[in-house]
Amino acid sequence: MTSKVVTVGEIVVEIMAVRPGNGFREAIDLVGPFPSGAPAIFIDQLARQKHPCAMVSCVGDDDFGWLNIERLRGDGVDVSAIRVHEDAVTGSAFVRYRDNGDRDFVFNIRHSANGHIGLTSEARAVIAEAGHLHVMGSSLVSSAIIEAVLYALDEIKARGGTVSFDPNIRKEMLGFPELREALDRVLAATDLFLPSGAELLLFSAEQDVEKALGDLLGRGLKAIVLKQGSEGARYVAADEDITVAAFKVDEVDPTGAGDCFGATFLAGWLAGLNAADNLRRANAAGALAVTRKGPMEGASTVDQLDAFLADTEQAA
Repeated sequence: MTSKVVTVGEIVVEIMAVRPGNGFREAIDLVGPFPSGAPAIFIDQLARQKHPCAMVSCVGDDDFGWLNIERLRGDGVDVSAIRVHEDAVTGSAFVRYRDNGDRDFVFNIRHSANGHIGLTSEARAVIAEAGHLHVMGSSLVSSAIIEAVLYALDEIKARGGTVSFDPNIRKEMLGFPELREALDRVLAATDLFLPSGAELLLFSAEQDVEKALGDLLGRGLKAIVLKQGSEGARYVAADEDITVAAFKVDEVDPTGAGDCFGATFLAGWLAGLNAADNLRRANAAGALAVTRKGPMEGASTVDQLDAFLADTEQAA
C-alpha cells in the first residue's frame, strides 16, 4: 500500500500588517497575499520533503485561490481534490502583530469557499490512493469537513494505513459538541500524535504531563511528539523518550513553524528514520520557518534542511 498522505482542510491567503500595532481600525500598510491555512502549510512542507501527498479543500475561482493552487502544485502536492468554486471567494486572514508578540486577526474562513469542502468524487479518489491521513484539529469546524475526515480515517485505517493528528486548537473550541466528538474519534485511531505544549492536557483527564503521556500511550498511540517551541521537541513511545533542543535563529514570523515541523517529522517517521535524527530535522524545519515573513514562505526543501544542519554542525 502506498504511503501517500492526504489531508482535509482550509486554504486561505494571509495578508499581514507591515508594522506592529493594535488591530485594523486605521489605515495601515499591508503585505501579501501569502498562501496559507494550517493544513495547506503542512502539506506543502511534506511535498517539499519529496513525499507523495494530496489535499482535499476548496478555493474560489479568483486570484487568491489560484495563488494557492499554483504554489501547492508547483511544490509537488496533488491538487486534484482542491475544488475551485465558481461562486464562493477564497478564504482570507488579515494579521497584525502587537508589540508584545500577540496577534489580531480578521478572518473570512467559515463563509468562504472553505465552507464548501466536502466528499467530492475527486476527494474520494485521492483518499482511495492514500496510506496515511493527517488530521489538523483546527479544520474540524463544519459538519462536511468532519464527515470527510472521518470517512478518510475509516477508509485508510480499514486497509492498514496510519493516522497522524495535530490538534492545533484552543481550549474554548472544545465547547462545540460535534468538534469534541470528532476529536475523540480521531484520537482513538491516531498512531502519531503531535500536540503543542499544553494541548496535550486537553486530551487526558490527567493534568500532569508525565501522567497524561502515560495515559495517552496506554490507549494505543504508537508515539507522541510534544512540540515545545523554543524549548525543542520531545518524542515519547513505549520504549523511548527523547528530547532534542531547538535551534536558535532570529525570529521574523512564527506562523506555520509547527506545521513545517510536523510535516518534516511525519516524512521521516513514514520513512523509518530514528527518532533523534527525525526530531533534529523537524526542529530545523521549524527554525527555518520562523526566519521568513509569511506563513508558507519559510517552508524548506530536503536540500535546504541538509544545508542548515551541516552549517550548524560546523558552527558547533
